[in-house]
Amino acid sequence: MLNIMRLASFVSVITLIPAAVASASAENLKVVASFSIIADLAKNVGGDRIDITTLVGPNGDAHVYEPKPADAAAVADADVVLVNGLQFEGFLQRLVDASGTKAPVVELTKGGDVLKNEEEEHHHDAGEEKEEGEGQDHAASGQEHEHDHGHEHGHAGHHHHGEFDPHAWQSVGNAETYVKNIADALCAADKSGCDTYKTNAEAFQAKLQQLDADIKASIASIPQDKRTIITSHDAFNYFEHAYGLTFLAPEGVSTESEASAADVAALIKQVREDKASAIFVENITNPRLVEQIASETGIKVGGTLYSDALSDASGPASTYIDMMKHNAETIKAAISGS
Repeated sequence: MLNIMRLASFVSVITLIPAAVASASAENLKVVASFSIIADLAKNVGGDRIDITTLVGPNGDAHVYEPKPADAAAVADADVVLVNGLQFEGFLQRLVDASGTKAPVVELTKGGDVLKNEEEEHHHDAGEEKEEGEGQDHAASGQEHEHDHGHEHGHAGHHHHGEFDPHAWQSVGNAETYVKNIADALCAADKSGCDTYKTNAEAFQAKLQQLDADIKASIASIPQDKRTIITSHDAFNYFEHAYGLTFLAPEGVSTESEASAADVAALIKQVREDKASAIFVENITNPRLVEQIASETGIKVGGTLYSDALSDASGPASTYIDMMKHNAETIKAAISGS
């Protein structure tokens, strides 16, 4: 009789084990991503071992975002907080302080190929460099510096946006750095899942390398003299440097910077001189300014580019890879007319 009782209790223990294991594995890592692009990169690395909360969702503008009480609760409860850094998330420090979180706040731009914020430093020498900037040396072209000069007036009275341009994800090479940093952060928080995170990261890096090659090939087919285009705000300097386009914009690196009438007039003049090939609205900004420039210069609006946020699930840019493909294809189609 005793043996039977022991066996029954042994069986009941065995039947409890799967439930215990299931509940342990259900305890996913709680990850907070500051905005939608980082959330997508993190999903590709974390897979089904993480639960992600995204603070600034699809089509949201992190430059002007105001955190909600639910955001502070999510950050307080997080195991890892993934952010861009480079002063992109102006709301971040207030939110972290309010939440009292003990989670590490990981800046994904660390170790990336980061560009100086030309809005801050190049306006003074616009005139001298205009002559050198003929041709397509877009990294040092006078076109770019001159439009920064125009920005300066519109930015008077706005807060300092930092020494570096924060939009580093617009180069796929930098997105690979983000992915490595995400894998390292998740490994540090969940050692038992580290092999999974590293495997996922390597597989995703391979996709990113292919994406990078595809964008380079696509842009390379655009004639050199057709590679000047206009967007709403200065979010595409990394795309410019990585892939060989020249982007002009009436607003600065942050959408908080209002373009003045003088900025817009200077840009319209410059567009006529530089023979810009296309103009685009962005998913996060008011299209009014771009439409005004288009109507005054006769340049057709070539579509919507996704700069600081993904589209929603039904849109053309619901993942990072889809966003970068969409932007490259939209630019090429607007310029080539196909």
